[in-house]
Amino acid sequence: MSYELKEPDRSKVKAPHGGTPSQNSKPTKLPQLRLLLVWALMMAGSIGLLLNLYRLQVDQARLLEGKARQQQMVSLRPFVPRRPIVDRNGNVLAVDRPVYTLYAHPKFFKISKQKMATILAPLIGKTVSDLEKLFDKKNSGIRLGRALTEDVADRIAAMQVDGLELIRQYSRLYPQQDLAADVVGYVDVDHRGQAGLEYSQENLLERAVRTIRLSRAGNGALMPDHVPEGFLHFDDLQLQLTLDSRLQRAARFALKQKIEQFNAERGTVIVMDARDGSLLALVSEPTYNPNQYYNFDVGLFKNWALTDLYEPGSTFKPLNVAIALETGAIQPDSLFNDTGRIQIGKWPIANHDFESIGARGMLSVTQILEHSSNIGMVRIIRQMKPDLYYSWLERLGLGHKVEIDLPFEAPGQFKSQRQFTTSAIEPATTAFGQGFSLTPMQLVQMHGVLANGGKLVTPHVVQGLFDSKGQMHWQPRLSAARPIFSPTTTQSVLSMMESVVREGSGSNAQVPGYRIAGKTGTAQKASPTGGYYSNAKITSFVGIFPVESPRYVVLAVVDEPKGDVFGSTVAAPIVKSVIEALIAIERIPPSQLPEPMNSTQVPPMNSTQPLPLN
Repeated sequence: MSYELKEPDRSKVKAPHGGTPSQNSKPTKLPQLRLLLVWALMMAGSIGLLLNLYRLQVDQARLLEGKARQQQMVSLRPFVPRRPIVDRNGNVLAVDRPVYTLYAHPKFFKISKQKMATILAPLIGKTVSDLEKLFDKKNSGIRLGRALTEDVADRIAAMQVDGLELIRQYSRLYPQQDLAADVVGYVDVDHRGQAGLEYSQENLLERAVRTIRLSRAGNGALMPDHVPEGFLHFDDLQLQLTLDSRLQRAARFALKQKIEQFNAERGTVIVMDARDGSLLALVSEPTYNPNQYYNFDVGLFKNWALTDLYEPGSTFKPLNVAIALETGAIQPDSLFNDTGRIQIGKWPIANHDFESIGARGMLSVTQILEHSSNIGMVRIIRQMKPDLYYSWLERLGLGHKVEIDLPFEAPGQFKSQRQFTTSAIEPATTAFGQGFSLTPMQLVQMHGVLANGGKLVTPHVVQGLFDSKGQMHWQPRLSAARPIFSPTTTQSVLSMMESVVREGSGSNAQVPGYRIAGKTGTAQKASPTGGYYSNAKITSFVGIFPVESPRYVVLAVVDEPKGDVFGSTVAAPIVKSVIEALIAIERIPPSQLPEPMNSTQVPPMNSTQPLPLN
């Protein structure tokens, strides 16, 4: 029996609800819901991305940009050497040079520590045993030497051994060592000036350095293609001084000889061109080596010719004579009675040689300077009213600074006008250079007024900034010269000072064939607690040269020489030696010497007569 299977007639099959499938069934909503959900999620994601994009691109843009730059950029400010310092002839006094610090990393040695020590010892000035001990202390970062020269560094690098590292730096070198330390100064380990011109002129010595930001790669390496052109180039300017190293050396030699001979505490020598105030020599002794400043007492870092005060004594007398002449209180041929000693109130005043010489009687102004008569000077100053005298001392600058371009200058000390004018002893002691104080530099400035025809100039050591071709790019602005005395007055005083050298106490400063004006000074040393030391003196001599065409002022001051000492025996020979060096350096021809004059000759009877003390 066979059966035939037939497909059922779907048109007759009833739907669950009684109808046919085509009539009663509807499309499902599930796919549509899914599509809607996907669309909603996509829209929400897009909106979220847009909001986050806004937050990143707008809201936090600056913050993120800064972080990116911090990660991708680096600030670079390279070390640029300080400008050199040279003297007026171009001789180098200070310069930056590359030096190297050597580090050892024993863990990277490919040879034994003993062999490494044997190789390095002669190069860096250490013993083999000392190096071996250092190598045993730690495995890395051992500093073996600092401030190694390029020559030594090149020899170490040429060995090509592992475990050694050379770090390049710049160090300040002072080739002349202690020759001009009082002027140049020094820099510390941070390359900052601490004394002298290194301190006061740091703005001129430091070259301008700009900081730039460079891109770096992912490994941190700088991308050199972004370095600005000329970034590492710097100018060739150098700070040129008015000092002459040859004269500086001669002055130092002469000063040290006398300090050693008389076992003195210290001394200074200053040479100034009175035309403009430029200093050709400025020596203080004892001094220090700026290359090894850390080995010296800090008290040596100041230049005591600028920072310490002293009473100038008789070297101030020519200035007092100039004031008296300028005011008309005396004439060049005036006569005064030197009684040897006088009494001003309760204070006795006497000449330094009264015990041996006694009263000298009638003296001319020239003779008063020749014999350095205190009594004669007191009588001269008493021709003026105290307030007029005081005003002229102020006009000279007493009690003020000279405004030199070196640091730490001290102003002079001078009584108030009320103290000065109401006490008779103040003008009297000031007449022979005591009762007030100033610096050696200020005394040079004041004598410059006598040398240049009456103008007060500003002492200075900086000439300007010059390039390698000698062209000036900057020069200091100095205060205008201020007229003080007339040329007639200064010429009269110079003639008197020339007589001091030819006939008087300054004879030890004579140089055959040359006319020199000068004045000795031997002052008691003032005590900080008041009064004067009984056994301490400051000897000095100031010279002006050449008299026929005065230009140079030379001052030597020696503090506390031992023995029977005077300015004529200690300081005058120093000035003579310095003038001899100056003649050779500047090639100054001999003077046309005037006919000798008799300094003891009494002037005509119509001369101004001395006034009584009371």
